[in-house]
Amino acid sequence: MTDFHRQAARAARVAAFCLGFAACAGHAQTTAAPSGVAKPSTVPTVVFKPFAEVATYPGRDAPAQAVALNRTQLAAEVSARVASTHADPGERVNKGQVLVRLDPRDYQLALERAQAQRKAAEARLAQADAQLRRTRALQAQNFVSPEALTQRETDVEVVRADVSVAANAVDLAQRNLDKCVLRAPYDAIVRTRDASAGSLAGAGMVLMTLEDATRVEVSARVAPRDLVSLRAAKSVEFVSPAGRIAVRIARVSPAIDDASRTHEVRAAFTGTRAPAGAEGRLAWSDPAPHVPAGLVIRRDGSGSLLGVFVLRDGVARFVELPGAQEGRPAASDLPLDARIATDGRNSLRDGQKMP
Repeated sequence: MTDFHRQAARAARVAAFCLGFAACAGHAQTTAAPSGVAKPSTVPTVVFKPFAEVATYPGRDAPAQAVALNRTQLAAEVSARVASTHADPGERVNKGQVLVRLDPRDYQLALERAQAQRKAAEARLAQADAQLRRTRALQAQNFVSPEALTQRETDVEVVRADVSVAANAVDLAQRNLDKCVLRAPYDAIVRTRDASAGSLAGAGMVLMTLEDATRVEVSARVAPRDLVSLRAAKSVEFVSPAGRIAVRIARVSPAIDDASRTHEVRAAFTGTRAPAGAEGRLAWSDPAPHVPAGLVIRRDGSGSLLGVFVLRDGVARFVELPGAQEGRPAASDLPLDARIATDGRNSLRDGQKMP
């Protein structure tokens, strides 16, 4: 046998051995895992937690502005030339402080004239009283007729009325003179000054605009759907670039604004006040517990429903959340000790028993 034949025989034996080994391995695999048998699947673990642990209380807000409760246009009540002004825009003034003085000379002269007329009327009254006393004495002695006495009594009453008219004229002249000095009606901030020394002020002309410095409120525009949560909120704040300031709800207008479709809500500061004109937001937390948006799932029944699975007596029950919207926390009246499915909730079916 040549070397060539010996090498060919050796190669044939090696090939036969490999084929036999492969056949044994295939038989072993067939025996270990018969075809058609599925591998066991892993069942998702379902976790239920009390509603109190997962509940959220969404924050609410509405556009708001700090506004002065009083805003006054200080106007001249008499016509006169402006003598001097004593406050400038942006200045804080106190109640009773002099802000504008008008030239009082015309009104001072009118007062003096009224006082003189009153003195003349009082002198005539004194004369009429003296004549009445003499007439009464003469009538007692039958030197004058009763008609003469009645005439003297009438003269006294007429002159007494003239004295009252003169006294009223004095009071009116004094009031007009007092109106030449304009004072702050309350602690205020001067917003505008519309008069200058030397200018002529007519009756009714605005000289200054004042804004109350102490009585400041928050005016907010709140949507009707948020009124219930706002009224029930434990704390409300006015949030502005200056910070967060506590407020309390003072008044809610029952009317709805035609343009914004909102209610005007007035809130009073409970401590520190924001300056009038500050803009910000009225902020509060909804006091009603809400299901977090991530736990709200959809189930198809008679229609497309949004809700949560709740564990009741060992059974998972689907509870619809009326008004719920995907991607937003949903208000719920579930008790805080209700157990809500958090993990594995997507694999649940309504009525499924839990281990």
